[in-house]
Amino acid sequence: MFDVKEIRKLFPIYLHNENLTYLDTCATSLKPLRVLNKMEEYYREYGVNIHRGVYKLSYDATLKYDEAREKVASFLNCKFDEVIFVRNASEALNYCCLTYGEQYLNSGDEVITSELDHHSCFLPWLKLCERKNAFLKYIPLNSDGRITVESFLAVLTERTKVVALNMYSNVMGYRSPIEEIIKICHERGIICIVDAAQAVPHERIDVKALDCDFLCFSGHKMMGPTGIGVLYAKKSILKKLQPLFYGGDMNNEVTKDSVELKEIPFCFETGTPAISEVIGLGEAIDMILEIGYDNIHNHTMELYNYTMDRLKNIEGITIYNKNPELPIISFNIDGVHPHDAATIFDENNICLRAGHHCAQLLTKWLNVIGTLRGSFYIYNDFNDCDKFVNTVKNCVEFFKKINGE
Repeated sequence: MFDVKEIRKLFPIYLHNENLTYLDTCATSLKPLRVLNKMEEYYREYGVNIHRGVYKLSYDATLKYDEAREKVASFLNCKFDEVIFVRNASEALNYCCLTYGEQYLNSGDEVITSELDHHSCFLPWLKLCERKNAFLKYIPLNSDGRITVESFLAVLTERTKVVALNMYSNVMGYRSPIEEIIKICHERGIICIVDAAQAVPHERIDVKALDCDFLCFSGHKMMGPTGIGVLYAKKSILKKLQPLFYGGDMNNEVTKDSVELKEIPFCFETGTPAISEVIGLGEAIDMILEIGYDNIHNHTMELYNYTMDRLKNIEGITIYNKNPELPIISFNIDGVHPHDAATIFDENNICLRAGHHCAQLLTKWLNVIGTLRGSFYIYNDFNDCDKFVNTVKNCVEFFKKINGE
């Protein structure tokens, strides 16, 4: 049984916001007390730097930091030295472009992405292609706004060198056929980069089974802290790459004319890292695995289905995503700017996103300026659903009156 009342006791934000209905996990998740405690423990008990000091506190901090990297590696089913810590998924996606892309993309080469993707997945490649005289191509979406294998094959050519795609859309909640696309790419020697920012809160990822070359995600969407992200890359690829940043703690020997780098992954992590955030991420992973992905999926999709059954009877709204694999509802109140509609939800202490969601190509494809987006997670319950649906009804009626209808 999934007891949301007990789950909410784990999140201090509900102590300060008793009537909160939080439906914006796609943007960032709420943070459980155990994650906050782990981070505070670092600062209170052994809050010194890592990999440098020869004293016990530094050793303890290094041990906790390395244990967290081991947790991430186990979580992804990869090696310890295939995990690189960065600030967030956006930085990880940029890192792929500015290291692998900068070294290996040439004039006339092609990179494939899609209109369904987050800006962070394709904007780095857009700018790199401009500099390199390469070409960025977009997979055409089907009538529902989905990526299909057939549409991917329609833009694939012998000049394709990189494919950068999301695993799940942050607006539509659709899952890309990423396994099939990766298989096709590897048959042709094409590198595959996976944006898994929306995936990790809902689905256990095995990078060996997936066989992606790079995979990127943020901690803050999976109950971890902000300011920490993960870049996974196959070690065989990392061995060929030069670091993007140079400075402290990423080198062994430095002379006036040369630098000898540390081994992977440390050569890719320059300066003092986000130590408490890495430790907090490890704790968030522990919590998710203890709850279980099946339980998370079943609970959140039950909330989604319950809500959709009630929304379909409301006139005056448009819902844009059909049967998503993630519990996301992207919609608009007809004739109303999403920012204006969002104020009504805020008055009822409902947090949901309004705008283009860093996916302007998709909102243009939908022919709208933005959407309202509600997303469910483990701390949501059926009362949240009812409150949301009732507010949708009230919002429709309010703007009808405003418009004199």
